[in-house]
This record gives sequence, C-alpha cells and structure tokens, in this order.
Amino acid sequence: MANVLLPRLGVNVDHVATVRQARKAQYPDPVHAAVLAELGGAAQITIHVREDRRHIQDRDLEILKRTVTTKLNLEMAATPEMLRVAFDARPHTVTLVPERRQEVTTEGGLDVNANKDALKRFVAELKGADILVSLFVDPDVEQVQTAARIGADAVELHTGRFCDAPTREVREEEHRRLVNAAKAASKLKLRCYAGHGIHYDNVGPVAAILEIEELNIGHAIVARAILVGMQAAVKEMRDLAWQARRDAVATPS
Repeated sequence: MANVLLPRLGVNVDHVATVRQARKAQYPDPVHAAVLAELGGAAQITIHVREDRRHIQDRDLEILKRTVTTKLNLEMAATPEMLRVAFDARPHTVTLVPERRQEVTTEGGLDVNANKDALKRFVAELKGADILVSLFVDPDVEQVQTAARIGADAVELHTGRFCDAPTREVREEEHRRLVNAAKAASKLKLRCYAGHGIHYDNVGPVAAILEIEELNIGHAIVARAILVGMQAAVKEMRDLAWQARRDAVATPS
C-alpha cells in the first residue's frame, strides 16, 4: 500500500471571488482562500479567468502567481485575449475550457474533434511558453484520442453527467464512460484529471479510478468551508479521495 498513487486535489477558489464580486467588496479574498487550501492539503490552486471577469479578476491571478506554493492551474477559453493573459502569468498549467457568457458554470467539455486545427495551434503556442496544457473534455474516447493527436499534455474529464445522474443506471453508465476515457488517456500517455460537480458524497467512485491523477473541485469545498473553514473543508475532501483510492487498490475489480 505504500506505493499507492494518491490523487492530487486541486482546489478551485472561483466561488470565493463570486461572493466578493456580489457586493463589489474587497473580501472574501480568493488569495487568502488559496493559502488556507494549501494548508489543508491542496496540491494545486485552480482559477477560471473568464472573459467577462465575473469572479476572478486579473489582480487575483497576478497575486496568486506570486503566492501559490504548489501549482497554479489557469482555466480559460481558447481566445487571443486569454492567450495574452496566459503568456503574462505563466501558470504551471492552462486548462482550455469552453465558455459561454450566458452559462452559470461550464456546461460541458470542449469539442476537440470539431475544433482540432484551431486548438492544435493554440496548444502549440502555450507549450512553446513551457506551459503544461490540459483540455477539458467529456469522457469520450474519441475526444481523448484527438486531444493526444493535437499535442495536449493532459485531459480533464468532465464529471458533471456522472455527478448529476438522475438514476443508478445512468450513474453506472457515466462511470463506465469515465473509466474508459481514463484508460484511453493512460494508453496514449496523457495525464488524466477529472472535475465538475464532484462533492463529498460522490468523490469516492471518481477517485477510485486509478488512471485519474488529479481532481479539481471548487463549489463543494467552498460551500463546506462556509461551515467548517477552508482548511478543514479541503482536508476532508482530500482524505475522502485518498481513502477511496486506497480501497480501490486493496480490492481490485
């Protein structure tokens, strides 16, 4: 059990900024939240700088780049403006995500198949700046394969349909899709991450997928932090994910 590869926990602090921006105040500060998240065991801080700057601001990115002691993962749309932002900030990782102004949160994965030529150029520019590039995709083997062909370093599997499944049958089918996509990524030598909609009651089955190296979780942790504090909320989530991974290794299917 000593050699179990435990999944890293990336904590998304966007929703801390959402609370701040609701009142156009100076608090709560996502930078402060990131410090506490790292103290709680986060291995990465994730932020989504949206084109409309609805929550995370350029100032947040600038300070987080200087203060994060683990890794900084910048989620962003594949646009010329955001490319300039990435070049200025030089985060450890850029995760390319689809983005619509009308959406409350990211609604699905990138369609890499339909946009492979444009994404290939975008990926190449980011990698040329020594930035690790991840693509946020639905758990679809063909999308994963195309991500590998255009030069991505990693894929982050969209777990929303699994997390929001209305029935056990749908949940089981979505879990199978996650497993198959993760295995495909591993065979293609892509790093495999997962995120979206994961909370304390459903993190176990996702964390148990051995090919998934990293979980990116935001809303559930920030919501829990309101009650118990950020450091404790992060530790709780990390411990649940780690225990699920240990159990999966101890009792292989």
